Amino acid sequence: MKLHWQRQSNRSAGSVLPILGSLLAFAILHTDVASRAVAAELLGGEALASLHELPQYRSSIRLGSVSSYDRTGGNDDGFSGKYSYLRKEDGGLVLADLTGPGIIHRIWTPTPSDDWLEFYLDGETHPRLRIRFRDLFLGQHPRFPAPLSGYGAGGFYTYVPIPFAKSCKILARAERVQFYQINFSIYPPATRVRTFAAAPDPEVVGQLARAADTLAATGTDLSARVALPGSAIEIARADVTVVPGGAVTVFDSRKPGRITGLRLSPATALADKTRGLVLRISFDDGPPTVLCPAGDFFGYAWGEPAMKSLLVGVSDDVAYSYFPMPYKRSARIELVSEGTGGSPLKLHAEVSTTVGARQPDEGQFHALWRRENPTRDGEPFTFVDFAGRGHLVGFVQQAQGIESGKTLFFEGDDQTTIDGDLVVHGTGSEDFYNGGWYDVPDRWEKRLSFALSGCLGYQKPLGRTGGYRLLLGDAYAFREHVRQTIEHGGNNNDEAADYCGLTYFYAELSSGLGIGLPAVAERGVNDPLEMAFPAWWQTPIHAWCFQNATLSRESARIGDTDVRYLSLRAAGQDWFGPPFLSLTCAVPATGDYEILLAAVQGPEQAQVQLFRDEEPVGAAVELYAPEPRKSGRLALGTLRLEAGGNNLMFKLVGRHAEARGWGLDLIEVVCRRQE
Repeated sequence: MKLHWQRQSNRSAGSVLPILGSLLAFAILHTDVASRAVAAELLGGEALASLHELPQYRSSIRLGSVSSYDRTGGNDDGFSGKYSYLRKEDGGLVLADLTGPGIIHRIWTPTPSDDWLEFYLDGETHPRLRIRFRDLFLGQHPRFPAPLSGYGAGGFYTYVPIPFAKSCKILARAERVQFYQINFSIYPPATRVRTFAAAPDPEVVGQLARAADTLAATGTDLSARVALPGSAIEIARADVTVVPGGAVTVFDSRKPGRITGLRLSPATALADKTRGLVLRISFDDGPPTVLCPAGDFFGYAWGEPAMKSLLVGVSDDVAYSYFPMPYKRSARIELVSEGTGGSPLKLHAEVSTTVGARQPDEGQFHALWRRENPTRDGEPFTFVDFAGRGHLVGFVQQAQGIESGKTLFFEGDDQTTIDGDLVVHGTGSEDFYNGGWYDVPDRWEKRLSFALSGCLGYQKPLGRTGGYRLLLGDAYAFREHVRQTIEHGGNNNDEAADYCGLTYFYAELSSGLGIGLPAVAERGVNDPLEMAFPAWWQTPIHAWCFQNATLSRESARIGDTDVRYLSLRAAGQDWFGPPFLSLTCAVPATGDYEILLAAVQGPEQAQVQLFRDEEPVGAAVELYAPEPRKSGRLALGTLRLEAGGNNLMFKLVGRHAEARGWGLDLIEVVCRRQE
């Protein structure tokens, strides 16, 4: 096996074993396919650990996914289990049936069970691996360790590679399976692959240990791990001041090399709802391949730090990127302020580099920012539509509905079309980001970061949510063309929304993507003026009566409508005065807000009044009615609210002469900002 090694190889301090493993990976990847023996498990395990190989074009001839998506175009992507298998066989359900040589990179589900999964490899009649579905993800099985396997934000995932030389069939010994996705790559027929072993040899154990160690290092300085093995790292430091309407050069190199780290601090200085500060990176005297709002590049969401992933995000008030960026002749990193007001922005910048020019088998790093506001009716949102060769390695999405309190746009599926073929069809937007069950407590409901995926936040009253995902071993490789989209809504892309998408990828620099940005006036975050907080769902309850009261969530048929509400029932005065209910309502910006509520009016309802600091804010509102009915929005008064959570105090201060109780059946609280 001839080793084609053209990169800087002066060995720096560190363990020899990881270097030898990386050299072996390089040798395998660069030897002629027809004559080499490719250990696909090395490709999988080392792809997670050998980050310096990320720019390298992939040798696979096809990538794809098997999933439970609704084949009719509807939204039954696993709820009923109708599309959650390929066929029934031998008392079980076949989830995948692949012809190799190939490798499974990722398995995901939000609905694991204790049913057995059986992996039949290379035509074997007995399963090579038999494991309970749930045990793939818990990190306790010796073959599927954490953090290569994990769970959170409602989803369960494993990135432990499962290679096969000839074939792979996955059989679930179950009567029913729900949601799942399996991502894989297929390699040229002459490729000899070392098939997955239930009891791996020490080499494979070491590969997986290095991969696990890499993922566990999320949030730390990874520049040494991104550098070519044995190469020395240089750090260029600069303190820069960006004035409104001005630009500064953070880094400028006129010799071949590769960027292994970019750090800007303090990260809080990049918080910007206008998205007026732009990160511009160009290579080899060409047009920018990175041109996007600086905060968004580092995973900010709606102007605030939100992401802490393996390769990009914020940690300890430092915005960081460790995507390897090789170049042939030159590289320039700039910060451009397109704002016209505000104070100068002071930042400390650090850029880590190593020697080693970009090779012919490596793509140039790109970051493409796109926004559709609103999304187009009947058409999915497009992350990227690119002609050329390369591979996609990451996505960040910020999604905001047009109406407060509605996030049904997140029912949409991701779809990947490569070289003219639809190769990946997902099962739901949060699923694409390894999550599951948005708007459900303890699942996809809050900001949560993992090494390769996470939730940017979920704020139903603002109609906001978003996620991110990095692709390493499972990078989406293409040779002629790629189109990555995601739907807005479960059917027909009919839920209008404001979508911002950022795609990280490597590609030929000569492909002419034409990266550009809309005018700064069209980029800013849209904070809604009106927010509805559903009392019957997840709106936090700050406090309620200390005695003589009950609080429950109820539903009733009122007229021709099913109504859900939070029901307070008092049997007398509280220790400190009238019965009360206090809810926490989070608003995006400081200002004066009119406070309204919608409630069920009826014979058991009392008079409600808004208070602050034990002083009434407005007049009491009568909720009594002879028969139950749903009220409109009733104004209670105006308050000064701070950005973030605010506790709103509602007191039952009296009741109608004919009222039969002290009740408040609260449907929603509305905060309407005064302009």
